[in-house]
Amino acid sequence: MAAGTEITLGWRDDALDFRIDAGGDGMPRITRLAAPGAVQRTAGEDAALPLVDVVLAGEGRVRSGGRYCESEAGGRFRYQGHDETERSPWRELRVDLADPVSGLRAEVFYSALTGRGALRSWVRLTNRGALPVTVESVTSFLCGGLSSGGAPDDIGDLDVLWAENDWLAEARWQRRELRDALPDLNRRVHGGDPHGRFGLTSAGSWSSGTYLPMGAVVSRRTGHAWAWQVEHNGAWHWQVGECTHHRAVSGPRPAGWDAAPASVTGAYLALLGPADAEHHWRMTLEPGDEFTTVPVTVVVSPAGFEGAVAALTACRRATRRPHEDHRALPVIFNDYMNTLMGNPTTERLLPLVTAAAEAGAEYFCIDSGWYAEIDQGWWDTVGAWKPAASRFPNGITEVLDHIRAAGMVPGLWLEPEVVGVNSPVVRRLPPEAFLRRNGRLIVEHGRYHLDLRHPAAVEHIDGVVDFVVRDLGAGYLKLDYNIAVCPGPDTGDPSQGAGLSPGAGLLAVNRAHLAWLDRLLDRHPGLIIENCASGGMRIDYALLSRLHIQSTSDQQDHLRYPPIAAAAPTAMAPEQAGVWAYPQPSFTDEEITFTLCGALLGRVQLSGHLDQMTPAQRELVAAAVRAYKSIRSDLAAAMPFWPLGLPRWTDSWLALGMRGPGASYVTVWHRGGWENAGADPSEVSLQVPHLRGRPTVAKLLYPDATLAAISWDPAAGKLSVSLPRAPTACLIMLPH
Repeated sequence: MAAGTEITLGWRDDALDFRIDAGGDGMPRITRLAAPGAVQRTAGEDAALPLVDVVLAGEGRVRSGGRYCESEAGGRFRYQGHDETERSPWRELRVDLADPVSGLRAEVFYSALTGRGALRSWVRLTNRGALPVTVESVTSFLCGGLSSGGAPDDIGDLDVLWAENDWLAEARWQRRELRDALPDLNRRVHGGDPHGRFGLTSAGSWSSGTYLPMGAVVSRRTGHAWAWQVEHNGAWHWQVGECTHHRAVSGPRPAGWDAAPASVTGAYLALLGPADAEHHWRMTLEPGDEFTTVPVTVVVSPAGFEGAVAALTACRRATRRPHEDHRALPVIFNDYMNTLMGNPTTERLLPLVTAAAEAGAEYFCIDSGWYAEIDQGWWDTVGAWKPAASRFPNGITEVLDHIRAAGMVPGLWLEPEVVGVNSPVVRRLPPEAFLRRNGRLIVEHGRYHLDLRHPAAVEHIDGVVDFVVRDLGAGYLKLDYNIAVCPGPDTGDPSQGAGLSPGAGLLAVNRAHLAWLDRLLDRHPGLIIENCASGGMRIDYALLSRLHIQSTSDQQDHLRYPPIAAAAPTAMAPEQAGVWAYPQPSFTDEEITFTLCGALLGRVQLSGHLDQMTPAQRELVAAAVRAYKSIRSDLAAAMPFWPLGLPRWTDSWLALGMRGPGASYVTVWHRGGWENAGADPSEVSLQVPHLRGRPTVAKLLYPDATLAAISWDPAAGKLSVSLPRAPTACLIMLPH
């Protein structure tokens, strides 16, 4: 790029205004990322952030700290060219950059989903120099200029949102004023940005073991929102920090890191996969070597967090591997939760199969324990995955045939990535087929972890799946993953014995896992696969762009499940959100309704001792399944909304809505005074603003009017719900 030449790139449609400018210094910057017409300060050249931040060994950062926007190398990358392509509904831009000092070339990819306000991004680094270069971090996305459009403090009206995630307590959304997280340090006196930032890190192979791999920034004043997700099945980091909108007058470096008295501040966003400081990741690129970051998605919306989730939902659907399951949404019965609990036998399963079919289930999954002999511990001996003769005296095919004869498709649970330390499989496979660090096999909770970069590991795991699918005829697999490896193996290509940093080793293993899944689905394209990791410990769109259903939780307490079920559509497309519905014979009618309703706006994963219920109780279950089947075609294209706001863990009343093509649906839970002091009302009012002014007739889909009462006020856009006998719940339809 010739000195003084200015380049402008990007797109604008009715949902996204995305602009990159390269000024006279040749450094491209994102100068606009917003919904069209949104009140946002145009960053311009003074935003001072390059398109990519790269921390190199021996160079580090311009300013000390943990901010991924201030590397020495990042500010040196200059524009070399670009290329635009269009493959409807996507538009892709590749911006080519070069660092004359290190010899690195960077290709920064942006892919926009037309009309949805969604932008995917990733970076490919190539060493075009003559010497090796060790990379310690590289952003998948970097953007300054997030602002509320006010002055002089453009982050004063911004909130940052994130979701804490734990076993049995998934998707607990938190909200904090960004100015509280990043206090005003009086830059007019100190003349520079702070060193701090608000950031989240997930380490190890549970991508959502501590937090969901996503977040958001929302303007309280305008409602404009930015939200993002890191699409990786391993370690990641994101951060939001303060970024000065002022070009420094001294020094050759990009501006923003030095502030003038009149400068205005906004926020930057940096999204990464693994990095050295957080994950022990570093990679040495020899001349000619290249490295590609994990993909991320950023969305914009003028309609707050709900609008941003809708944009993410559209992008999640657009990036998935096509499968009939995403449209059909069959009902699955699984024998585990609060039912057989990993102890199946022919005698226990046959009556359950009959009862599940009578309730309307279309798939029946035999969960864990089918491979373990009765009265023998199996946790540290798994790996062969063959049916246990003591559990199935006439063979497991007797049960599988009964499932098929009842009109359902059989399924089985597997945890194929692990092998118990006392499994005979350990002796059959070479040590190189397992993850290793410091010369020893990595052990977690009595299990070794297969290294799917090794052909022996792949051959073993392929043999397991092909036996279950081809020989046993399973059409559904629940793939679980109950250990987490952190930081990772330090071996490279097992056949070469090359060393890697543990973080780089884990990234390679993560990518080998995805490649294995792709091959599996190529061999068995009709197979439905549920993604599970102790419930929701691996919720990410590296996996969910391939797999069909996500286990939302292992939560066994029906009173604690509603906030998980209500928040699940923030993290996944609703039709992928598998929610347990485990009614029991000991439950009251209200409790049966309560636990069933939680699944009716997602994917029904039915369980419970249906075979021991009274005819009236069974009909209550079947009625819920019929209600679900009547609306599931709408759910496959619906967008979520929250009439009572995002759920909190101890809320007495919770609500989740789905805005479908022909109707909106709302599930309302009343938990009573559970863990709440004070009076608990028996009625609640919900705002449904997108139907305000419409004279629709609210319809109670489930249960009947003996347990719930509803009314609709079109002028106010208000839905009133009465559920006096808590805990109970209901499903309501509001035709458009």
